[in-house]
Amino acid sequence: MSIDWSAFTPWQSLAGGALIGMGASVLILFNGRIAGISGILGGLLKRPTRDTGWRLAFLLGLAMAPIVYTWWRQPVELRIDAGPLVLIGAGLLVGIGTRYGSGCTSGHGVCGISRLSSRSLVATGIFMFAGMATVTLLRHLLLR
Repeated sequence: MSIDWSAFTPWQSLAGGALIGMGASVLILFNGRIAGISGILGGLLKRPTRDTGWRLAFLLGLAMAPIVYTWWRQPVELRIDAGPLVLIGAGLLVGIGTRYGSGCTSGHGVCGISRLSSRSLVATGIFMFAGMATVTLLRHLLLR
């Protein structure tokens, strides 16, 4: 295994992690809500309620972040090594997984672990194991 030193960005990664933590903290402190993206989006897909505003604002902030980033830095070059059908299938599997897992990596991994939730610790461990198993199976065993 080798390290791509040009892609090694510890300070940017630390700053991004701190911003995610601050955003999750602000949401729970001032709104009493967990920053689980699947739950926030899922709440918008139900009939409208009085919490639609903050959900829309949160998702708009997620969508605007890359745009704001490009005001100071060059856009990141995206390279996706999968076709449209694979991406659609992967998206559907992630959506189904978040329903079965009662949340996504942001809700369990960021917010749940910081609250020392045993359910979130188990869920995040399973997410990590499933991701590692998938990469090992697809990239190192089947698609050599």
